[in-house]
Amino acid sequence: MKILRTPDARFANLPDFAFTPHYCEVTDPGGTALRIHYLNEGPPSAGPVLLMHGEPSWSFLYRRIVASLAARGHRAVAPDLVGFGRSDKPADQSDYTYERHVRWMSDWLAAARLSSITLFCQDWGGLIGLRLVAAFPERFARVVVANTGLPTGEGFSEGFQRWLEFSQSTPVLPIGQILAMGCRRSLSEAEQAAYEAPFPDESFKAGARRFPALVPITPAHGSVAENKAAWKVLEGFTKPFLTAFSDSDPITKGGERLFQDRVPGTKGQKHVTITDAGHFLQEDKPDEIAGLIHEFIASTK
Repeated sequence: MKILRTPDARFANLPDFAFTPHYCEVTDPGGTALRIHYLNEGPPSAGPVLLMHGEPSWSFLYRRIVASLAARGHRAVAPDLVGFGRSDKPADQSDYTYERHVRWMSDWLAAARLSSITLFCQDWGGLIGLRLVAAFPERFARVVVANTGLPTGEGFSEGFQRWLEFSQSTPVLPIGQILAMGCRRSLSEAEQAAYEAPFPDESFKAGARRFPALVPITPAHGSVAENKAAWKVLEGFTKPFLTAFSDSDPITKGGERLFQDRVPGTKGQKHVTITDAGHFLQEDKPDEIAGLIHEFIASTK
């Protein structure tokens, strides 16, 4: 497995991102060592809030939420998935599978020794993060899901179909523009450039290219059986479970109902819709999300 590593200079002077990088090394079952980057802000003794990003973003997506949670006394932990941000990037699309992503982040979670976790997950952060909940339910105290799902081969939205076709056909994957199009507010040129920072050229984008094709939207896709098994665990998950989907996401709109119908921990929770927010609701409403997480923890201790 050939590994690419984005030069540190690409991450200098990013807006609102003066965080100290932290790294953890995991070993792929094939024997390749992979360095995973994560943010770790706030009191070390506080219960961790695990913030998991999706496609094609990285922990920069959570910069304002991390700062706000840390200021409120929480420990905010935001990893970069393998292939994204400051984490290592396997060079070939074939190196990326759903199950490898789950294995890489499972090993990272164990190495980071996180427990009593509050998970906030969006997009692929949910597809992977909810698999972690299913694999290690004892490590998680509560969950917030936003604009995500755990598909088991039963179809997809028109919005996702358009995204899949575009991502697999465009010769240049415009990461910054993709983030901008998925927000209701206008991202500055500096913010769009920050989303491009992990990818010096197209060779670094194999993970971003591959992700849409890995979503198990048909019975023939990989990981359908594994996701069905994860749902069985979630259907017995009684710890607090909150939905906070946005009102303007064409890809996941309405997805909160599936969690509310199937996860017992959702019962009695004050589920919210984040208004005037697109797919990347962390960019549109970071203060509201940080406040929501803070109140959710306070009300469910």
